[in-house]
Amino acid sequence: MRRELPEFTSRLSRGETIAALLYLPVHLALLPLALVLAAPYLGLGETDLNLILYAVGAVYMLLLLFKFLRRDFDPLMDRPGYCLMEIITNYALMYLANLVVASLLMVLLPQLAEDNPNNSAIMDMAGQNWGKMSAMAVFLAPIVEECMFRAGIFGTLRRYNRWAAYIAATLAFSAYHVYAYAVQDSIYWLYIIQYIPVSFLLCRVYERTNTIWSSIFFHMLVNWVSMNALQMLEELL
Repeated sequence: MRRELPEFTSRLSRGETIAALLYLPVHLALLPLALVLAAPYLGLGETDLNLILYAVGAVYMLLLLFKFLRRDFDPLMDRPGYCLMEIITNYALMYLANLVVASLLMVLLPQLAEDNPNNSAIMDMAGQNWGKMSAMAVFLAPIVEECMFRAGIFGTLRRYNRWAAYIAATLAFSAYHVYAYAVQDSIYWLYIIQYIPVSFLLCRVYERTNTIWSSIFFHMLVNWVSMNALQMLEELL
């Protein structure tokens, strides 16, 4: 018998929804542009710029979405074991899905399987300062991105149509990781395929546990493992 999902009760208020969604263009375009223009005067490198971008975003989310984050902390504390098992289960599903995607790319699009531009950029920035890059990827980015994509997009649409929420949040989060490269060469849009499994499963963890903190911690785990894997790869090369 198929188990029915509990009612999805994790919701932003109207003001919180506006705050989360309005930050998307700020994070994607306005703040990066301002930081790039200011970089020559401040003597900042690419790693510093990204750290500031996500630090500003994390402070914004913690301040404007504090009540939401506090509300969603209760379901995590009510069922910590269940939330942990969902994180572990969905990480395993992501690992298997990534293997399938990687295998398909090797056969169908071998040129894409060789090098992901986002991973290359992360490795380059990590080479400049591993500590700053790790802090950004493991602690700051999950808070900012989960509040925008899961709480903002998925959580808002989930009230009206479950599958529309999954599709919109999954595609938006996947495109977010490649759009900067795809505007230079449209072939990079195909890298969206590599991000669909984790994008979908982050939504699934959020929905099944009814707390944004589960997807935040899941996201932190994914980025922590990825950063360590990239470090080992860099050492081998």
